Amino acid sequence: MYEQVSHALLNEILVALKPDIIKQRNMRYFYTRLGANFYSIHSLFHRLYGERSDFNVQMRRLVEVMAKQYIARPAHLKKLDQEREQNHTWFLSQKWVGMALYSDGFAGDLKGLKNRLHYLQDLGINMVHVMPILDCPPNESDGGYAVRDFRKIDERIGSLADIKALSSSMRKRDMLLTLDVVLNHTSDEHAWAKKARQGDKTFQDFYYVYENREMPDIFEETMPDIFPENAPGSFTWNEEMQHWAMTSFNNYQWDLNYSNPAVFIEMLDIIFFWANQGVDILRLDAVAFLWKKIGTSCQNEREAHLILQLMKDCCQVTAPGVLFIAEAIVAPTEVTKYFGEDAIVAKECEIAYNATLMALLWDAVATKKSNLLNQGLKSLPQKLERATWLNYIRCHDDIGLGFDDKDIIKSGYDPIKHRRFLLNYLTGQFDDSMARGKPFGQNKKTGDARIAGSLASLVGLEYAIEADDDAAIDQSIQCILLLHAVTLSFGGIPLLYYGDEIGTLNDYSYADSEYKRSDSRWLHRPNIDWNKADLRHQSGTVEYRLFTALKKMIAIRKEIPAFADYNGRELIEVDNPHLLVFSHHQQFSFKVVVVANFDSSEQQMDADDLHRMGLPQIHAVKDAYTGESPTIVNEQLIIPAYGFYWLIE
Repeated sequence: MYEQVSHALLNEILVALKPDIIKQRNMRYFYTRLGANFYSIHSLFHRLYGERSDFNVQMRRLVEVMAKQYIARPAHLKKLDQEREQNHTWFLSQKWVGMALYSDGFAGDLKGLKNRLHYLQDLGINMVHVMPILDCPPNESDGGYAVRDFRKIDERIGSLADIKALSSSMRKRDMLLTLDVVLNHTSDEHAWAKKARQGDKTFQDFYYVYENREMPDIFEETMPDIFPENAPGSFTWNEEMQHWAMTSFNNYQWDLNYSNPAVFIEMLDIIFFWANQGVDILRLDAVAFLWKKIGTSCQNEREAHLILQLMKDCCQVTAPGVLFIAEAIVAPTEVTKYFGEDAIVAKECEIAYNATLMALLWDAVATKKSNLLNQGLKSLPQKLERATWLNYIRCHDDIGLGFDDKDIIKSGYDPIKHRRFLLNYLTGQFDDSMARGKPFGQNKKTGDARIAGSLASLVGLEYAIEADDDAAIDQSIQCILLLHAVTLSFGGIPLLYYGDEIGTLNDYSYADSEYKRSDSRWLHRPNIDWNKADLRHQSGTVEYRLFTALKKMIAIRKEIPAFADYNGRELIEVDNPHLLVFSHHQQFSFKVVVVANFDSSEQQMDADDLHRMGLPQIHAVKDAYTGESPTIVNEQLIIPAYGFYWLIE
């Protein structure tokens, strides 16, 4: 019965569409996809907004936006949509290797980035996440995440013509372009917020605004502080509006109210706008925060998942070749829900950040043991089919220590003491620590904090160079390569962070800026020194050793089909607390075993363990990275300090 009502409404909507849409030619694919997805779209929209008196009007507006953006979609992108529909697991291939970068820090602007694509290609990068480039207030931008205009690029970085030129050049090189859409909030300087401040009720309904503290106080009973050091609380008083606005992040970022369908439709229209500029993957920022409910943390609510499912279903009609990344830095049991709950294939976002692996790797670096790493990976839920992880070591953001307390205890540690140890170790508070991180987001009430710093400085390269200690430099380089070896072989899309490929150190110049000095994350958001980058061609330099090794590692990864992400990974327990061991298989016909040593001294593993993993006699095994046989002594596999193997038959 409900399905009949849905189809009747669809017919009514199609008849009511404006003549300029009805008369369009070449709408066959749109109507076919709309018919196939409309029941789900209508059902989800009704679950979110069905009690509103204007439901049918809003439903008609939703379909109209989808149709208009399909009409606006360039022909070459429609062709690409069809190709990707026919090969719907195309992004699970092991050939994809990404890099996240700030275009201004990397190359000055978008034109500069286009001119530096050859550098990325030389390394083997074929997916580029260009960090936020949209128009923001110059001094209250949150690194580009406080957007003032969702359809305008920061004029210092470039223009729409520049992004189209970049996309075109990347597509010719078989490279994917990833851009951000900030879903949860806008800048308080956005046109919607300005109208709200002026008293426009229509746009006040785009946000959570209240005349007095009654509702804000109730919300804040259960909402955690995201930035307790710089922006405590979740509401900000606006003098002009004489209302409190919900500001989960910074006081200049107003949370959008998705209980209003007009907000959903506007943000969907923005997603389509960027898809039509040639973007292959859209990183949806802060998706865990999309639905606010009194009495909860206002994170990971069921309705947030319904919103993402609805966005994906709508995108399947208008731009089905575009993928979504869920930026949800939440517990492992929660993050996999952003692929889709109660599903086999992804029905929300096809890609999610593997923040669990990232944090666990830093625990292994600090402890030189894999206890918590192994335990935490056991607790990482299986991803869905047609979904994949982004595996990374560093990113633009901080390193959180949000491990599950149960996993910490099972690993033999006290949760509070262990987190305190990690914070102190990674910020160089111990004599034997060479790490040069800084705390971020310190909570004075709890003593908790996250960690900022570049990969190279956190593993001791900055210290080693300053001390002119060749042995320490060697050790730091080996640790960097070990971490990359894990993310490149874990299964998923490895995502490097710009500068890591040449050992870029902390950038302390942020302290000179009035608007940055209170945010230690700018420590690892550098401007690339291209004179240093050119040292990658000079044998023996740090830059050469890192770039050359990573280039080789990436090339070999692309040759190993078992690294494609088809749920073929198996974690292997071995009797050595310093080792991480896992295997991959491809349809049971090809196997690779990854062995990683997080200790600063060489370790051993019984050769019988390899037989248990399905590899042949140890002397018939080769390391795919070196092309040579691994070191065997007395039937023991010898793994060098901070060493790794990709073992194949």
